[in-house]
Amino acid sequence: MTHLFQPFTQRGITLKNRIAISPMCQYSSHDGFSTDWHLVHLGSRAVGGAGLVLLEAAAVSPEGRITPDDLGIWQDEHVAGLRRITDFMRGQGCVAGIQLAHAGRKASHASTWKGSQALTPAAGGWLTVAPSALPFTPDEPTPQALDEAGIRQVIEDFRQATRRSVAAGFEVIELHAAHGYLLHEFMSPLSNERTDQYGGSFENRVRLLLEVVAATRAEMPEQLPLWVRISATDWTEGGWTGDDSVRLAALLKAAGVDLLDCSTGGNVAKADIPVAPGYQVRFAEQVRRETGLPTGAVGLITEAQQAEDILAAGQADVVLLARESLRDPYFALHAAQELGVEMEWPKQYARAKR
Repeated sequence: MTHLFQPFTQRGITLKNRIAISPMCQYSSHDGFSTDWHLVHLGSRAVGGAGLVLLEAAAVSPEGRITPDDLGIWQDEHVAGLRRITDFMRGQGCVAGIQLAHAGRKASHASTWKGSQALTPAAGGWLTVAPSALPFTPDEPTPQALDEAGIRQVIEDFRQATRRSVAAGFEVIELHAAHGYLLHEFMSPLSNERTDQYGGSFENRVRLLLEVVAATRAEMPEQLPLWVRISATDWTEGGWTGDDSVRLAALLKAAGVDLLDCSTGGNVAKADIPVAPGYQVRFAEQVRRETGLPTGAVGLITEAQQAEDILAAGQADVVLLARESLRDPYFALHAAQELGVEMEWPKQYARAKR
């Protein structure tokens, strides 16, 4: 048995293998509702043998969307469509997860294939919020700094989104505290210039994330795992660092978080990032080694043997695939063949196995 195809159990949930599909925005929603595109896109990865498929960043409030086309979970009416997806995925032996997100100052943009530019009110844009009134780039609108009432509302939005996620049948919930979105913005001194209890010291800058974790965990059944995705470094002097990530991981572990999904970057428009195969894996390894908190490795993991080697070396507990799963929805089935592992195929496809 390879490491990649060993089951992975957390709390009361077992993934049949260590292959997870990262959340990837599809920009194919209207008013936050899932569509047939989501069913087919996500269902294909479940059919393809992944142990876990995480739905794209689902906005916990309308103003928390990256784009007007984002998936949402800010109203009860969103639940039924999501339940249809989780029911199908469960039928394929795949665990369904969801990433809960608020885009902060990076909200109110056009979708990727529509130009990605910040939207004006006339083009359907809205006022964005952030820890401080600092735009992501000088030519983008200045966000409104959240006051304490606004912070309380953000926490409540995550709480209610968690409740809806459980009702929709998700068995893993991931909080998005990476890539320059709201929770990451609070964590990094590059985007947080507050002088109150949510700014300044490390303890203050991570306070919002820990409060969201507490609110989320309180709404989750004990048997369901809670994950957090962070950007383990800003790749910029004076920003968030790998050592900060280790320090945070210890706090998250004590707060009931079950796995840290270690990505990087996104909070600085022109960071110098040394992109190469597996370039982020060392952060997952450091957190796992120094805190004992399970980790997920992500970032240019494209080959079965590469994924196997990461796990065999103890660098992470799961690997998360993004673009490679867009190229190959059946990565897990193909990886099993490449590594000599006998894996059951969907009966509808079994005649193509040999």
